[in-house]
Amino acid sequence: MHTCRFRTIVIILTLMVFVAGASAQECADCHKKTTPNIVSDWQLSKHSKSGIYCSICHGTKHTSDKDVANVQIPTPETCAACHATRAQQYKSGKHSVAWASMNAMPTAHWQPMALMDGMKGCGGCHKIGLKTEAEIKELRKGGAGFGVASCDACHTRHTFSVQEAKQPQACQTCHMGFDHPQWEMYSSSKHGVRFLLKQNKTLPETTAAPTCQTCHMQEGNHGVLTAWGFLAVRLPMPEDKQWTADRATILQGLGVLDPDGKPTARLDVVKAANVARLTQESWQKERDKMLNTCNQCHSVNFARAELEKGDRMIKEADHLMAEGIQTVAALYKDGILKKPKNYAYSFPDLLTFHDAPTVIEQKLFLMFLEHRMRTFQGTFHANPDYALWYGWSEMQRDLTEIKEKAAGLREKAGKGEKK
Repeated sequence: MHTCRFRTIVIILTLMVFVAGASAQECADCHKKTTPNIVSDWQLSKHSKSGIYCSICHGTKHTSDKDVANVQIPTPETCAACHATRAQQYKSGKHSVAWASMNAMPTAHWQPMALMDGMKGCGGCHKIGLKTEAEIKELRKGGAGFGVASCDACHTRHTFSVQEAKQPQACQTCHMGFDHPQWEMYSSSKHGVRFLLKQNKTLPETTAAPTCQTCHMQEGNHGVLTAWGFLAVRLPMPEDKQWTADRATILQGLGVLDPDGKPTARLDVVKAANVARLTQESWQKERDKMLNTCNQCHSVNFARAELEKGDRMIKEADHLMAEGIQTVAALYKDGILKKPKNYAYSFPDLLTFHDAPTVIEQKLFLMFLEHRMRTFQGTFHANPDYALWYGWSEMQRDLTEIKEKAAGLREKAGKGEKK
């Protein structure tokens, strides 16, 4: 059924192009002179063999070097004409909200726009997210209107290879370094080592060796989500009273809860960005998906125990993190540290990490966004080195420095240690 539908769409689109635009040969002849590798990549693609010509994705209004501005830059809707199921799956996952989540950061607009809208920093990876027509228009006006298709972040232009997108290296561009070192964690874990040995033919093709896609895109589903989300916070609160208190402190640091523990307007931002699971059902759904994946190689009991170790690591990391947040919040409360005007409450705003005004606040934000992330992500990616040395140990060092600096600031202010 899907094959018939695809062929029907191709026939219709091809007829439209034949009637209204330049032929594929005309496009290829011109672009062989100006951008030859685009043509050769397209010729390698399934698109070229299936009759998906240039004009089907790029429109018919660009026919010469005099009207380049009229070329249509593909969006996910362009791809959805033939790949409706995959496009819909993508829209249900976290990749689709990457652009929105970047712009939702409170001080994103303070950053150099070359890094954001220019797509040379945060925007370089977060461009995979959906954009409004207005945003695309504004990006084109500023010269950054390319790369808005989202799908081409993994199925790179113009081969759009499914085989390429299935490789873990397809994820490496964005998921490595600082707060996204999943590639380093995976590739040096036993899972990653086995797959890389499989890639270079040291191990047989039939060797069980999971990729990023095995665990995060089960059966090719493009709706990528994880149980704990990017921030490793979730609702409902746990039964453990200490963990509940620690998580509440972190949610206050994220601005999701106010000092009285009541939800703020920022909770809607977190919901929209889909970076946290806010019901037991949504968390359990993702956990069960992962258990089913692990069960392809491991017993359910083993898999469940390993994932629960990750839960416990989050709990331990949260306790350190909460103490760090409370230490800095107490400095605000006692007037020893000036609270920035853009902070809504008497808690350090963990989402303004780019613009921390003092060293102690910078240390706190680094503790949250880098070292806490590495603690739990290293655990879930089966990488003890990251979980311990790049994560947990660094969190302990961060907290020691925060407490020492706080004591120094109190001594300087003559207000003593906060009890």
